[in-house]
Amino acid sequence: MCLSDGTKLDSYRCDVLIVGSGAAGLNCAQRLFDLGIRDIAIVTSDLYGGTSYCSGSDKQTYYKMSVFGDTADSPVDMAHSLFDGGCMHGDIAYIEGLYSLPAFYHLVENGVPFPQNEYGAFVGYKTDHDPRQRATSAGPKTSRFMVETSLSQVKARGIRVFDRTSVVRIVTDPESSGRVVGVVAIAEDALSNQSLGHVVFSADYVILAAGGPGELYSDTVYPAGQVSLHGPVFEAGVKGVNLGESQFGLTSIDFRWNLSGTYQQVLPSFYSNRGDGVSRNFLADYYRNLPEMATNIFLKGYQWPFSAGRASDFGSSVVDIAVEQERVEDYEVFMDFTANPFYADQELDINALAPEARDYIVRSGAVQGTPYDRLAHMNPDSIEIYSEHGINLLEPLRVRVAFQHNNGGLWVDNNYQTNIANLFAIGEVAGAHGVARPGGSALNSGQVGGARVAQFLSRQGVFSRNDYASLLAAAADSVVTESRRMLSVGGAAHRDIRTTVQQSMTSAAGFIRRPEQVRSAVSLSVALLERIKAQPPAADCIEDLSAAWETRGLCRASAANLKSINAYVSSGGGSRGSYMVVCDEDDQSPMRGEVTSLTGKLFDFRKERIEDRQTRVVIDGRDLSVASEEVRPIPTDESWFETAWAMWKSNQRA
Repeated sequence: MCLSDGTKLDSYRCDVLIVGSGAAGLNCAQRLFDLGIRDIAIVTSDLYGGTSYCSGSDKQTYYKMSVFGDTADSPVDMAHSLFDGGCMHGDIAYIEGLYSLPAFYHLVENGVPFPQNEYGAFVGYKTDHDPRQRATSAGPKTSRFMVETSLSQVKARGIRVFDRTSVVRIVTDPESSGRVVGVVAIAEDALSNQSLGHVVFSADYVILAAGGPGELYSDTVYPAGQVSLHGPVFEAGVKGVNLGESQFGLTSIDFRWNLSGTYQQVLPSFYSNRGDGVSRNFLADYYRNLPEMATNIFLKGYQWPFSAGRASDFGSSVVDIAVEQERVEDYEVFMDFTANPFYADQELDINALAPEARDYIVRSGAVQGTPYDRLAHMNPDSIEIYSEHGINLLEPLRVRVAFQHNNGGLWVDNNYQTNIANLFAIGEVAGAHGVARPGGSALNSGQVGGARVAQFLSRQGVFSRNDYASLLAAAADSVVTESRRMLSVGGAAHRDIRTTVQQSMTSAAGFIRRPEQVRSAVSLSVALLERIKAQPPAADCIEDLSAAWETRGLCRASAANLKSINAYVSSGGGSRGSYMVVCDEDDQSPMRGEVTSLTGKLFDFRKERIEDRQTRVVIDGRDLSVASEEVRPIPTDESWFETAWAMWKSNQRA
């Protein structure tokens, strides 16, 4: 492709382009191929650097319908578990219940080693926001196994993967109702002074599977470099939904890893210090006795995400608040697997714990003398994962409450198509979730989304193969011009801008949210967008260009997130999901709660208004205007086989 100044760029054409190489995107590619769509390409910034490949927890959870013993379950029951937390469309919840078992068994057939009992049953366990035992796990690397097995299937099918290639612009056709026609990207392996590594991909359909915006926050459990594509996609006119509904939880920060499940159920101790060798047993300021404190540490295992509903009355999320209070007061917080929780002169007695904790520990045979020994007994893999990263759990582990998952994302319909025709979103980048979702349902959602999109595209018939070369060339011209501005002297370094964005998000949009602070952060984010429009983030060199574009995208993503949060909070919205809205001095909310320690009240917070679960905050990614959308109910599916069969056959012929 030749640009206006004679610059030549490589250009590729395919029927379907998938952006992202995590568990969702690779599964979708395999599904498309097996349904007869063969002209597929995958573009990814780092084939082995995504969240699916690099993230996990003690036994990373996959959520599906129950399939063992005499547990009664159904797609509608599972849909309610997804839907009832609020702000999720009922038809999408029903679809994710319906597809959960086909998606799960597809992973089993691919080779993901989910455990079975002697009868062949996939035995489940209970996860957060789960009324049944629907969760299962292949260990701390469940999503990595999903990536590895799907990638082997993709390679076996000869699907081309463009690695180290970052998408920076989504291209649409204003003459065709704004439908997507392709993307402009930067290929790290093709950098040159003329093209600056820019490449163009033309496609009839683009599927976004780029994961979550982990780099939005300074305190984050995402692997380093997880940016996603919210910025470029919002610029193209895609709507965002539920962007403020993020999930936060206890994580280690020297090695970014979720400290859920067994890490808490073995009852580690917590302490803090300021580097002066004087340790504070700070949790003793929040609980009334040792059995209560130890029971709530245990409950953090499957109540791991911070929950506003568990943040008062001596619940498990008081642990998160206590850890955050220490951070605010400049203390470093540590988990210690060599010592049991302690409280004044009391010693841990497992038999004195609440029955839920005591029975689990005893039934698991985890009655050894130290948390480390209990962890080695219950889940040695959880020790090994830290060892692989040079960390010995016999030494104290630095921890914080960090950003873990964005339940919001891009607006999608029940075929996972965005408001831009032929542009789809699956996995974490899709805004398919509601406020409070069962742990592990994100992995199911990504697999279901990929299968659903593949089935939808397989019914579309012959691909158009329209020629959008001039449209794509104009877009590439604009991108290359902006890249040259980034490489010119004078702009603020993109790293400094990124740090500003991250610190603002962590302080204003974390799990404790103060309305006045949110409003201030919105103003700063909008001003930053205007600044980078005049002078884009500066790249040090051509090798730094992709990162500068990523920072540019994070600025828009941050503004969209903050404006969404402000719209909800300023309308009187209260604490819900994985965050708490703290009352200002003049707050007149009649539904209030308070967070206290044994030494006094810390702050008041707004309680959730249940009616808010029926609407979702929607933002126009381009002009950042905010609106609301009514939640669709779970459908009453009383389909009659004969008519459903006839309709299905008609769709197949079409």
